[in-house]
Amino acid sequence: MDGARILAEHLAMEFDVINDLGEIDRSSTGYLPRTEHQIAADKLFRFPNQSIRGWETALAAQQRMVKAIHTLIENDKSTGDIAIVSHGGVAALYLCYLKACPIDRGYEQPGTKGGNYYCFEAQSKLLVHGWQPIDP
Repeated sequence: MDGARILAEHLAMEFDVINDLGEIDRSSTGYLPRTEHQIAADKLFRFPNQSIRGWETALAAQQRMVKAIHTLIENDKSTGDIAIVSHGGVAALYLCYLKACPIDRGYEQPGTKGGNYYCFEAQSKLLVHGWQPIDP
């Protein structure tokens, strides 16, 4: 939400909240200490059909994300670009979908100082470029 708000304010535009673009549901554990979280996230991506510690499966999150993005594109009546601001975990799942590759944690956004983005063509769902830093 913070990223969307910053972008919308910069562009003097409104933004919509689409709940299905939200992060992987980890409500069963809440926030975990960093080491525990990394172990669970590794397993989540390694075993995408399995719930890790009660979390939403990576496959279910990917399917939710794909459906939400495709619905957004189909319903969009604007003539400009669409910016989708979401968490890096589910964005990585959508990137795997775009690349037609298995779910893999190697597609998460790079661990840089700020956020990252990638670009795809809305109608064809073809990847224009992979992760790029927002702040050069």
